[in-house]
Amino acid sequence: MSEALATFADIIVPLSLPKAYTYRIPRDMEDLVKPGMRVSVQFGAKKVYAGLIKNIHSTPPAGYEAKYILSVIDEAPILYPKQLEFWEWLSKYYLANLGDVMNAALPAALKLESETKIFLNPEFDIESTELDDREYLIIEALQLKKELSISDVAVILNLKNILPYLKSLVVKEAIVMEESLEEKYKEKFITCLKISEAFETEEGLHQIFDQLEKKEKQLAIIMAIIQLKHKHQHIPKKLVLQHSGASDSSIKSLIKKGYIESYQLAVDRLAQSEIPLQEFVLNQEQQSAFDSIQDQFKNKDVVLLHGITSSGKTHVYVKMMEEQILAGKQVLMLLPEIALTSQIIQRIRKYFGSKCLAFHSKFSDAERVEIWNKVLKNEVQIIIGARSSLFLPFKDLGLIIVDEEQEASYKQQDPAPRYHAREASIYLSRIMACKTLLGSATPSFESYYNAQQQKYGLVEMNKRFGDIPEPELLIANLSEESRTKTMVGNYFTSVLHAAIAECLANHEQVILFQNRRGYAPVMECESCRWVPKCINCDISLTYHKYNDSLKCHYCGYTQKVPENCHACGSTFLNLKGFGTEKIEDEIKIIFPEARIARLDHDTAKSKHGHEKIIKDFEDQAADILVGTQMIGKGLDFEKVSLVGIINADQLLYFPDFRAHERAYQLMTQVAGRSGRKHKQGKVIIQTHSPDHHVIQAVIKQDYKGLYESDLNERTKFAYPPLQRIIKISTRHKDHHVSQEAAWQLKTMLHSAFGEHILGPESPYVSKIRNYYIREILIKIDRNNRQLEQMKMFIKQKIQKVLEHPSFKNVYISVDVDPA
Repeated sequence: MSEALATFADIIVPLSLPKAYTYRIPRDMEDLVKPGMRVSVQFGAKKVYAGLIKNIHSTPPAGYEAKYILSVIDEAPILYPKQLEFWEWLSKYYLANLGDVMNAALPAALKLESETKIFLNPEFDIESTELDDREYLIIEALQLKKELSISDVAVILNLKNILPYLKSLVVKEAIVMEESLEEKYKEKFITCLKISEAFETEEGLHQIFDQLEKKEKQLAIIMAIIQLKHKHQHIPKKLVLQHSGASDSSIKSLIKKGYIESYQLAVDRLAQSEIPLQEFVLNQEQQSAFDSIQDQFKNKDVVLLHGITSSGKTHVYVKMMEEQILAGKQVLMLLPEIALTSQIIQRIRKYFGSKCLAFHSKFSDAERVEIWNKVLKNEVQIIIGARSSLFLPFKDLGLIIVDEEQEASYKQQDPAPRYHAREASIYLSRIMACKTLLGSATPSFESYYNAQQQKYGLVEMNKRFGDIPEPELLIANLSEESRTKTMVGNYFTSVLHAAIAECLANHEQVILFQNRRGYAPVMECESCRWVPKCINCDISLTYHKYNDSLKCHYCGYTQKVPENCHACGSTFLNLKGFGTEKIEDEIKIIFPEARIARLDHDTAKSKHGHEKIIKDFEDQAADILVGTQMIGKGLDFEKVSLVGIINADQLLYFPDFRAHERAYQLMTQVAGRSGRKHKQGKVIIQTHSPDHHVIQAVIKQDYKGLYESDLNERTKFAYPPLQRIIKISTRHKDHHVSQEAAWQLKTMLHSAFGEHILGPESPYVSKIRNYYIREILIKIDRNNRQLEQMKMFIKQKIQKVLEHPSFKNVYISVDVDPA
């Protein structure tokens, strides 16, 4: 086949590479391949990957000879052209490589990478070859087992660096090494049982009963299968064992006698039990909001629904979904926290049943692939999930709902692409020709600014559902109560203590908010003020009482609690500050009869950990829930009549231009959990700064006032929403190299950005995982039409710095619109 007639494909491989690579399509595969399909390709000397076809063309690559595609993995594309267009936009806008986007988008089980397999050379003569002890161990293992992986050899030798031994054995022609690419996703099968066809008749069953008259357990199995057949088309073996009380050996005996048969049945890992569906009618304010959204969607692609907490925004969302389902469209609803999805999906399933599925990182790899395939085949119409749900292969998306749109957790931090799910949703809806509804009780200032500028539509809901009054907000002055010695324990004012006691007496529930997990953030020597720090990061270790250890919340490093000071030897080590664990401890002492639950990252680690805590509290299995910001995001508890904010000051004085906005949002959202159903709730904010303008804004619920004052400040100092920010970080294990690379990059960028480039500076935490960090901030006018060219200029200069021999091991990351 001549080069002119050859067909080529640009392939995205799951590596952080600056472009897609061109491969040649073998003639016998030309009719099999399409964009969006996975193919196996060799990248580098030996490694094989499952790459994704971006496009097909007839132009050979410039500068290198195209390798052939090795095989076609999929029978049909695993995503649609619009998803590839979305990937391309994410890559360009957030200055990420397409391989990074692929890694973020595809479930792990769809990303395949070859594994090195080691085999014994059949012609190898062990008697005539000199081997050292470790080489002999490898050969001995291969004689027992036909093949080994790299990790198998590492275990056998109990070494991390095993390559020298493998290379030596290759040179001695003792072993052969091959790359093997294996599909990770496998269908789930269960074993089912049935009566053999020869004995299904009444006469046949009588024959079985006669033969098994004295075999009580085997007879119980036959009876169980007959009874279960009335309710189940396929009868799982597990169910038969439960009903009969028999053992596996009895089943094997029946199969051997030919009375029953076993077979494998492919099952859906995501099967949901059917539930009776409910209907509802919007109240007057909800109907007005729904009508207004529909009206504004005629002229706007994005509408911001600004509804106070407990105004019934979820019912409006459901009505919007209903409209799309009737039109045969798909709906994506994004939530900021996995903790939210269980409660929200239960509420929405009441109206849509099995048409609705959740999607988030707590699912197994296999479950995520099954959800992916259901969306691809349009078998599910509503997806509720975290930010990664944006990448699902929607075919006919009609609406994207971004609930709690102000949440910083919609922003991906590491690794790239560092996308913001809210902004990405808006662009995805443009590609899909659908609409985006942003919802919040405390909108981000960026979204509210866009609404004020008429870029987005704006709909407001200012009444609580059912005309329940908004909670009463009170300030408890920590300084005053400390001065007058009226504090109860270390952390509770008399005001909050009395309110908790009253709630418990009335059999009502309480939420206590402390936005720091662990027991105490700092351990300090009383004599010399030495503080145990992480060995990998520039941060103090947090004390966790449940396992009596000190832990770094950045890299996970853990150590035992020291018996004495490592600087002066003193044994007087004090704990400073407090987290949720310490609050839980103290509340147990003050209210020993109360049942306490805690919701934070430490208690919600398992797959269903957060669901269980939320469900137990919902079912009133606990009286008091202590938690971090996880408890402030859209959760709905009927019996909560009091919310206590333990220390509001921790939210106010953080070195970030968004600190006041975030503090207001968090306090208002947490306050909104109180008194949502039957009576007015109460919120008590403990603070040393009762006159602080943010605290006063929360008390008065003056969102617009805070927005206007903050906007004036941001205008003065050129911060979003009027400006865009691009943050560039350099990382290296030598702080001098990191600093030098940052200065070199700033010098190169200065010609284009001048005074609009700040830094390089050390961030608040200047070393993480042994990498020293320096940051550069670039401010760009929001309406600058040269934004794309500026980003390309930044990318080119970064590449130039990385080409310098001194900086080849420097890691440079770019964060567009940092949260």
